Parts: sequence; structure tokens; C-alpha cells
Amino acid sequence: MKNILFAASECVPFIKTGGLADVCGALPSYINKDEFDVRVILPYYTCIPAKFRDNFKYITHFYMDYGINGNSVHVGIMEYEYNGIKFYFVDNEYYFKCDSPYSSDLKWDIERFTFFCKAVLAILPVIGFRPDIIHCHDWQASLIPVFLHSTFATNPFYSGTKSIMTIHNLKFQGVWDIETFQYNTGLPGYMFTPDKLEFKKDANMLKGGLVYADYITTVSETYAEEIKYPFYGEQLDGLLRARSASLRGIVNGIDYAVYNPAEDNQIFAKYTTKNFKKQKAVNKKNLQAELGLPVDENKYMIAIISRLTDQKGLDLVNYAIERICDENTQFVIIGTGDPQYENMFRHYQWKYPDRVSANILYSDQLAHKLYAAADTMLMPSLFEPCGLTQLIALRYGTVPIVRETGGLRDTVRDNGGIDGNGFTFLTYNAGDMLDAVKRAKADYDNKEKWKSLVIRAMCCNFSWEASAETYEKMFEELLEA
Repeated sequence: MKNILFAASECVPFIKTGGLADVCGALPSYINKDEFDVRVILPYYTCIPAKFRDNFKYITHFYMDYGINGNSVHVGIMEYEYNGIKFYFVDNEYYFKCDSPYSSDLKWDIERFTFFCKAVLAILPVIGFRPDIIHCHDWQASLIPVFLHSTFATNPFYSGTKSIMTIHNLKFQGVWDIETFQYNTGLPGYMFTPDKLEFKKDANMLKGGLVYADYITTVSETYAEEIKYPFYGEQLDGLLRARSASLRGIVNGIDYAVYNPAEDNQIFAKYTTKNFKKQKAVNKKNLQAELGLPVDENKYMIAIISRLTDQKGLDLVNYAIERICDENTQFVIIGTGDPQYENMFRHYQWKYPDRVSANILYSDQLAHKLYAAADTMLMPSLFEPCGLTQLIALRYGTVPIVRETGGLRDTVRDNGGIDGNGFTFLTYNAGDMLDAVKRAKADYDNKEKWKSLVIRAMCCNFSWEASAETYEKMFEELLEA
């Protein structure tokens, strides 16, 4: 039995702000339990819902040296089993008493997650779980490989322990000045050099993880290639090229028990490939009524479910939206983010109240309803490491319209081919996006062609099972190396 520990800042069902939480919540339960003992460790945020927190089991607590002065800080350990997976939570109220997992103060978050990384390694001997591999997710867990090679390098408990660093979004790295990092970590000065943690005269948490981890993964094959080049590499492309032999892309999956239109209790009418035409119309009409749009199953409904940020290609939408929203089209948006995009969609809802529904919020239930009701899902991203929205949309027979980047390119094939499951465009250009939308509308009007397309989309398999097998092979490779 090989021991694998996932370390992350968020994980469903306990705490979620994005796709990272879905991966850390779903993937461990799909790993072969006869071969691997997979456990997960997270911060013990006070904002974790009480229905979970009230059932966590207190294990023990101790005090750990932290920072350059060797301050003694409290480290509590809580435990909870969920879906057959054992979860541990690092308890320190000073750092993790919060209304959301991340604050608006990056310096404070860097200190909090530096503490988390060191506490993870301090906890494991206490609970008697010696991982063969520690799988670290994003910058918040990226100092674990660094501490393994420094502070904990002489600890015999970690003899032979390997580490994997997974990049979910390279844009977020945890960068601050070197003096602050030295104060927080207590690491020696020689580790803050250009070949280690130093970055543009500052220090970079994610870079440290990428330098010291044994393997690096990211969440799609195309993104693994893209980040080796300056446009996508976020100034770490040189390091990623240097480590390309240890870098691989493994596309994310989705939990087919959660996203299943045949069994989804959050939608108006359940359906399969056999009856989707009738039942998707029921979902559409009910959602139209709920949102105050004209109720008409023949209206072409295009959806966006997204963080409203520059990354998501919303400047292209702004340029083309007047030409998308004709009298036969309804545009439904769910998401929050940059005020300019929130206000942009509010403006178009005000201008076209019978065509645009701007839902500036995030509601899981409303999202499920929209996946089931919409005809197409628009994702014109500037970059997209993997993307889960298009995978869910395919599952619900809501045809993706995507730009060919990252995981979107790996999972959506243009309907111009015989195996098409969506519509794609390559250049980051509003005209090309609009052309893809128009092609989708034209195919939507051809009922037989559309029916075949929806069935192909729904028959795609992006469950975690295939991805989990790839991760298992990687774990085996790393342990044999």
C-alpha cells in the first residue's frame, strides 16, 4: 500500500471558490484504494459549514516553531472521514478564523499559507501517516516541497518522501518581498537566489514548489505545453522549459455522480440521451419563467457560467453581444467578478430585458438549472488551464462554444468534423468568436443535425475514472524512479 497525501487550500464539500476544490474533493475517491491510501489535508477555516465542523474529531495539538524568531505557535489537528476518504484539518484560529478562505491582503495570505505548509509536515509524524508522495496543489501548498528539502530534510520520517506540484492556474503564484519570506519561513538566504525562490528581486512561493518538487503536473496536456512559452508562462516559462522532462498535463474530470442529468434533483426535468429533446425544453421553459424571460422553447439559449474576469474572454463578448442577442436568442449569465463585467451584463439586461438575464451571483442550484436548460455554453477564454464548465455542459447536452486553448482545446472538437462535440475558434478575436456562435445557431436550426450533436456531447466521458488511472501511473513511476 502506497500512502498519498493531498495538500490544498480548498476542497469540496468543505470549502470551495473554484475548480481546485472540485479536483481535491473528487480525485482521491477515484484512486484505487487497494493500491493507494489517499488522504487530504486542509486548513481548518472557521467558515467551513457547521454541519461538517460540528462532526470533526479532535486528535491532538502541539506547538511548532514558526518564523525566523522561532515563535511557538499552536497547531491543532482535526479529522473527518467523508466518502471513504480521511481528511485532516490544520487548526490555528489566528490564521484560519475567516469568512472566506482567501483575504484581500496577499501578504497576510502568504503568511497564513506558509504556516499551513510547515504545519502539514509537522503534523504527519504526530498522526503516524508517512506519505510516500505529498501531492501539493497551487501556490498555497507550494512551500511543502521547499520545506521537505530544507527544514525537514534531516528528519528520518521523511526519508524517501517524494512530492508533486500541480498547477491549477499559473497566474496566481504568491509573490512578496524576500525579507518577509525569510521572516515567515526561517529559510537561509542561499535559498533566495534566481535558481531557487528569488523572482524579479522578490520571492515566489509557487516557483519554490516548481524548483523543488519531484514532478510537476497541470490540468490539461495543451496547458502543459502552453506554459513553456512567454504568452502563457507568467514569467516562469524558462523554469518550466528547464523542467519539461518532469512536467506533464493530465486533464481534469468531473464527478458524474454530482453532474448527471438523469438523476439531478436540482433541475426541473431529468433526462438522458433518449428523451433530452423533450425534457431540455421543459427545463428551458421553467428557467425562462423563473428568470422573467419570455417562455418559448424555440428560443436559442446561450449561457455563460463563469468568474467574470479578463481571463474568461469577456472583452470579446462585450464587443459582439449586440450581434449575438437577436430576437430569437436569449443570453443567460451566472457569475461574479470584476465590476466592469458585472456592470456590462447588468447594462445589457437593462437594454434587452427580454433577451438577457444577468445573474450577478453564484448559485449552484441555478447553475444546474442553466446547464440543463441552455442550448450552448460560451467559453471564449484568453487562457484556460482545464475548465470544468465545458465538461459539465457536455454531460448535460449543452453544446460548448470555446476558444482553442488549454483544456478547452483538449476536450472540445469542432462540429465541422465527424466526431464534433462543440464549436471552436482559434484566434483571440471577437469576429472569430461571433462566427463560431453563428455556426452554432445555424446547426441549432437543423433539428436532426443538432440532435446528433447533442447525443455526441452527452456520450463524451470526462469522468474522473480515466484521469485517476493516469494519476495512478504517475504515482507508480515516481515511486519507482
